[in-house]
Amino acid sequence: MNKFPMLWIFGLAFFSASTWADDRIKIVFLAGNPSHGYGAHEHLAGSRILADTIERATAGQVQCEVYAGGWPADEAVLDDADSIVMYCDGGARHPALKHLDALGRHMDRGAGFVCLHYAVEVPKDNGGPQFLAWLGGYFETDWSVNPHWTANYTEIPKHPITRGVPPFSANDEWYFHMRFVDDMRGITPILYAVPPAETMRRPDGPHSGNPVVRREVAEGVPQITAWAFDRPDGGRAFGFTGGHYHWNWGRPEILRLVSNAILWTAHGDIPEGGLNINAPALDALVQGQDEPAPKNFDPARVAEQFRLISN
Repeated sequence: MNKFPMLWIFGLAFFSASTWADDRIKIVFLAGNPSHGYGAHEHLAGSRILADTIERATAGQVQCEVYAGGWPADEAVLDDADSIVMYCDGGARHPALKHLDALGRHMDRGAGFVCLHYAVEVPKDNGGPQFLAWLGGYFETDWSVNPHWTANYTEIPKHPITRGVPPFSANDEWYFHMRFVDDMRGITPILYAVPPAETMRRPDGPHSGNPVVRREVAEGVPQITAWAFDRPDGGRAFGFTGGHYHWNWGRPEILRLVSNAILWTAHGDIPEGGLNINAPALDALVQGQDEPAPKNFDPARVAEQFRLISN
């Protein structure tokens, strides 16, 4: 019996499987360290929820990898990433600051870039110029603000990121008054709302207020809390200022919007109704967090406060 046909078939099957794997979209999540206690800034648990949601919704066409610690030990994992997602603490301790040259190389080759919550903040003179170029905007101290408030998103613009996302309201630490690129070139506002007056109750400070933002809030100017950015080089980016509370990943509107956005930055196709997602119930959200639950943790109260499925 001639063994070569069988070898040829085996080789073809191996080649096809390898080719299919290589053709998958690859998204790398860089999750930061614990910092804010139970239920907040759960970077690793939140990244895992988003990665699992995207993989399930795309039936194996997207490969998601999650790395803890803010930056991978082996930077080579980023070499073929179609998008890089950073969900971590920012400011002067932003993990990107030690790796701006490496990130720049990936942006230059067209990789997508996503920053969630505190990850949108970098120092103005160290990271600010790069984030303007890569993300389209960022949290600039003494200009942007970070109050906790319930944003009422009454209008959802038409964009692939917003497919399947109805108007909604949510309580979070929604940053606003971002520093954006000149003339908003390439920026598409995705979430915007009018902040209530109480967002300005703190005195002026690097994160709390300044005369310009106070005037805009008093005048009822809508503020952008999430945006898409079409970079001039063809790359895509998404900034999302929510994500302080881990519980909001149980909100299907938020989970779908951010999952859609991450895939969009990787040049993936978003179905007309958005990704088919199943938001985790509260009993799933409490699992896998970096911090232990406090003794006074009240699941029923959290479910009511954040409008979650309790079981």
